[in-house]
Amino acid sequence: MTSVAEQQPDTVSRAASTPEVELPYRELGLKDDEYARIVDILGRRPTAAELAMYSVMWSEHCSYKSSKKHLGQFGRKTTDAMREHLLVGIGENAGVVDIGQGWAVTFKVESHNHPSYVEPYQGAATGVGGIVRDIISMGARPVAVMDQLRFGAVDHPDTARVVHGVVAGVGGYGNCLGLPNIGGETEFDPSYQGNPLVNALCLGVLRHEDIHLANASGAGNKVVLFGARTGGDGIGGASILASETFTGGVPTKRPSVQVGDPFMEKVLIECCLELFAAGVVEGIQDLGAAGISCATSELASNGDGGMHVDLEKVLLRDPTLTAGEILMSESQERMMAVVRPEKLEELLAITARWDVETAVIGEVTGTGRLTIDHHGHRIVDVDPRTVAHEGPVYDRPYARPAWQDELNADGAARLPRPATPEELRAQLLALVASPNLASKSWVTDQYDRYVQGNTALAQPDDAGVVRVDEATGLGVALSTDANGRFTKLDPYTGARQALAEAYRNVATVGARPLAVTDCLNFGSPEDPAAMWQFVQAVTGLADACQELGVPVTGGNVSLYNGTGEPGRIDSAINPTPVVGVLGVLDDVHRATASGWTEAGAAVYLLGATAEELDGSVWADVVHHHLGGLPPKVDLAAEKALAEVLIAAAADGTAHAAHDVAAGGLAQTLVDAALRFGVGARLDLGEVAARDGIDLATLLFAESGARAVVAVLPGHEERLKALAAEHGVPLARIGTTGGDPALTVEGAFTVPLAELREASEATLPRYFG
Repeated sequence: MTSVAEQQPDTVSRAASTPEVELPYRELGLKDDEYARIVDILGRRPTAAELAMYSVMWSEHCSYKSSKKHLGQFGRKTTDAMREHLLVGIGENAGVVDIGQGWAVTFKVESHNHPSYVEPYQGAATGVGGIVRDIISMGARPVAVMDQLRFGAVDHPDTARVVHGVVAGVGGYGNCLGLPNIGGETEFDPSYQGNPLVNALCLGVLRHEDIHLANASGAGNKVVLFGARTGGDGIGGASILASETFTGGVPTKRPSVQVGDPFMEKVLIECCLELFAAGVVEGIQDLGAAGISCATSELASNGDGGMHVDLEKVLLRDPTLTAGEILMSESQERMMAVVRPEKLEELLAITARWDVETAVIGEVTGTGRLTIDHHGHRIVDVDPRTVAHEGPVYDRPYARPAWQDELNADGAARLPRPATPEELRAQLLALVASPNLASKSWVTDQYDRYVQGNTALAQPDDAGVVRVDEATGLGVALSTDANGRFTKLDPYTGARQALAEAYRNVATVGARPLAVTDCLNFGSPEDPAAMWQFVQAVTGLADACQELGVPVTGGNVSLYNGTGEPGRIDSAINPTPVVGVLGVLDDVHRATASGWTEAGAAVYLLGATAEELDGSVWADVVHHHLGGLPPKVDLAAEKALAEVLIAAAADGTAHAAHDVAAGGLAQTLVDAALRFGVGARLDLGEVAARDGIDLATLLFAESGARAVVAVLPGHEERLKALAAEHGVPLARIGTTGGDPALTVEGAFTVPLAELREASEATLPRYFG
């Protein structure tokens, strides 16, 4: 057997005549049977360039080969009524939602987990850049970003390295683009020690008529590559890094992580928008994971013909790159467009005006084949569908893990409750200062939240709110949520919890939820336990979307997030389905902030509290415990609560509103008081008696479908009427103002200064 390295150039004709040549397919992540299937598809061995294309496009990150079978539930469970506002659904670069008045928004969340462990700054920065280009490729102007971050134990010696790099990367790239970062989460847990999660979301705005899709149609149309030059950075980066479990804390394959240039991307945004406005682009695709391999095969597969490319016309930063490396490179800030010949000069004039390097590298054909030549040698001749859309689909075995029953049986009922007011006060402060509830201002102050002047609400409010239309005030709200602890206890319920909380957050600020994007972060699909978690979570999320009437418009799956031995309880990250919900507000000026600004407002608790402390932050922080079953999810109650909150915002009834979630009612009250530095005096005895629970449970339980609403004098009767109309339990629990403190009658008083110190000191203590 001879090596392909001895056969240069490795052309299609040579491949047909030299079946004995060995190709390093295992090193590129392909299994033996996958390689055999490629040979069967082609009727010969692949060329080295074809192997490069198939290896990245058939990777887990690009092909969804382990998840595709189960992701189909999202489409099957989407009803016609749920599609009412959908202009573009699953299958394109990002979903597009009609928000009225001729306006649409596009939004999507994606992962850049594994690269962000290897090289935190560039991994996170290019994660932001990649999701922004997805939004550009739909024809939209990016207007905001969000991030969902998960790191290892806050006191682990390696956590600071990852935190500093990731936060700087997210902030540096987004700030340079001039995009406000309006929300997200930052959490810490030992399960993410070797696998941090960096999920980035981008929101874009466009008119209905401006939607662009990724397809290459019209024989004779030109294929144009523009933006940054192609280099050796990121060869096989996200596609291979995200398709293998890290061993011993590092990946066994360490391709170069992509390097971002946000200033190039900013120019690219403006250039693309001018190209769209001029009507010179027929189809467009960003170059992210799998680079040119992805852009060419997907555009051709989505089109009505084929495509031919002359690879030597690609502009390179490194002239030593082989053809396969050019095809696999994931260099950033690149776009590929399909252009009519008569529009080509106009396109070139626009890209030249923006000083964006451009190369015409091929054209659309009618052959139904994707062919690529390199210096006159035919190195690729494939059916593009077999590369982009007809890769392997696995029905992975999955089974409830052996440890699940024992975990669920060990509930929080056995954990001692605070026995005295002093102990209750101390536990409250412990929660407030815990890494996952403490102020994230150390993180968010590194982000610009108000650039562009259209941000109505941002962190730490329940949802980010962005104005879309200055004339009318039309805008959208976005929230992303996930709870890995709940999902580990019950993946089906945990995914539903994530959706319910994001839905509730959007409604809390006054927006009507319309659509969902998700990023599903799980362990190895080759581990039946991790695969069971994934299947359960997808099913739970699809069912919940159907019940709430909000469709999934697109998203991302990130697997192989694990460092341990398959089957063990600690073999993978806590399963973390991140769910983003988008809602619409007719007027962002009516958005409800999460804290009260005035004394004398009546404070109400909407919803009922149950004995639900399993998986809570209280159980984790006070008792270092995880076990039992997560709180029940009552989506009918969530919908009813949302109707009250939306109506209370629309007519000015709500002075402030904050959902109840992690940390329970206690954390909600602390957040609402600290938001603008106004205290409150509370009497919780009556509502605790009503719900049949003790004071500690009322404060720390994490039951869903609850929110705290503050109303100014003259508005209480309207809130009561709304709650009665929708069947939402309501209880007046206190009044804002008085001493600058949070007082619970008969229990404790904590000055706001003490609460603020506890909350704001935690992250600086660890990260400087």
